[in-house]
Amino acid sequence: MSYVPSLKKVYNEQIVPALMKEFGYTTVMQCPKLEKIVVNQGLGDATQDKKIIEISLKEISAITGQKAVATLSKKDIAGFKVRKGNPIGVKVTLRQEKMYEFLERLVKVALPRIRDFNGIGGKLDGRGNYTLGITEQIIFPEINMDSVSKIQGMNITFVTTAKTDKEAQSLLVNFGLPFKK
Repeated sequence: MSYVPSLKKVYNEQIVPALMKEFGYTTVMQCPKLEKIVVNQGLGDATQDKKIIEISLKEISAITGQKAVATLSKKDIAGFKVRKGNPIGVKVTLRQEKMYEFLERLVKVALPRIRDFNGIGGKLDGRGNYTLGITEQIIFPEINMDSVSKIQGMNITFVTTAKTDKEAQSLLVNFGLPFKK
């Protein structure tokens, strides 16, 4: 028997039946599911200091448990001192088991560590996807506070197969994301 993340088990055994009941689906295949989670960090300061990219690559890789890649600029922008092909960010796309493991750590460990936390904003993009902005990377237990030279924020995008925002929000709430009431 192979390893199955606990959130995937919860999805199959509890969330799918709940969604089928709530939206009146006739088959399991109609249920929306989480396709991928993209963790993205834009680093504007990387134009002056190349070490920032290397540090962020290590941090994001540690947080997600998967190797991060640098994102490169598509064109020259003189106002921002950006040249085409220069690294300006870091991203990771998580799927399958790693995605469920990261989501569980995010919901159960990282989000409760945010100061004055009272839920996340509930605005989805109209196509069933949700992006959560996090202001500091130190909420993740994988990051050692002493080794952090600069506090960086990041975006975490949840891509679902849901057709509507209502279905996607219901799916994410069932996964344990604490939306504001």
